[in-house]
Amino acid sequence: MTAHTTPAIAHHMDLTAFNTLGFSVSAEQYITVRDTQAFIQWWCAPEQATLREQPRFILGGGSNLVLTQDIRALVLHLQTVGMQEVKRDDMHVWMEVQAGEMWHDFVMYCVAQGWAGVENLALIPGTVGASPVQNIGAYGMEAGQAIEYVTAFDFATLQMVQIAGQECALAYRDSLFKHALHNEQARYLITSVCFKLRHDLRDWQATLGYGDVASRVRENTQGRAVCPNDVAQAIISIRQSKLPDPKVLGNAGSFFKNPVVDKPQADALKTQHDKLPCYPMTDGRVKLAAGWLIEQAGWKGARSADGHVGVYDKQALVLVHHGGGTGAQLMTLARAIAEDVQRKFGVFIEPEPIVV
Repeated sequence: MTAHTTPAIAHHMDLTAFNTLGFSVSAEQYITVRDTQAFIQWWCAPEQATLREQPRFILGGGSNLVLTQDIRALVLHLQTVGMQEVKRDDMHVWMEVQAGEMWHDFVMYCVAQGWAGVENLALIPGTVGASPVQNIGAYGMEAGQAIEYVTAFDFATLQMVQIAGQECALAYRDSLFKHALHNEQARYLITSVCFKLRHDLRDWQATLGYGDVASRVRENTQGRAVCPNDVAQAIISIRQSKLPDPKVLGNAGSFFKNPVVDKPQADALKTQHDKLPCYPMTDGRVKLAAGWLIEQAGWKGARSADGHVGVYDKQALVLVHHGGGTGAQLMTLARAIAEDVQRKFGVFIEPEPIVV
């Protein structure tokens, strides 16, 4: 292996710029992975046997992450880029996208081509490689609906594997990758994701059932046929009006999962709170709007006693870092909010980001 492809290990690496909440933490050891083939060749070499036994942590865009302390592990920071068409038929196109590509850039590339399948997921921060882990979703669409397969390096077998979308156990903010462990650590390093997208839109129907999307699209199209870019642009404007820019105000996007309850409980809550947004699911259960519950409990715009962390004043679902705070302080606030919602509505809400 040539010297220029050997990953350089940085020690006590500052990760402040690599987590969108902007918490000041460091990694004991840190490697930037820009060439997965070279990294895997290096990782599997006999001389890395000791390193392979050490704790490791996989970092993507850092947008769905709460770092409560320094990471005492080897951080593998995936920054691979590139996307290519791998297959096409009369209706669909299959695109394989490298894990380090920014998710929003991929979405905008698709809608620029006139392809449908990920348009409702515009402006979600983070990388393509992270999209199957959380099965990211918004406005009635999930990444899993378009994922054909995931290519990953298996730390258990030291082999590359290709896992079909239907084998990834993709569920609401959940997947195989969140739970598959090897030596109590993530088993898979996702290297690329293949998406099945639709290029023939002759009988395509846009997903417009959530929030203000339909009305925003109607305003923008003025009666003409809707295209995927119209949906993406509507969602971008909605998200920008509700969500702070992490470069300006530290945040991890929507902090709590929307709770899913049985229909009788949803009906009872709806009787007591007629404006509670409810979304029926295919399995008969009902998804409730966590942001609405948090706002009704009085937390919108609240700040911790020291003022370092708080709840965004335009969207109660978003927790923010005003500066000088820690991940532990944010999690203390998150627990207080969850306990209050449980007390007032009898509904349990849980954090969406990964907490370290």
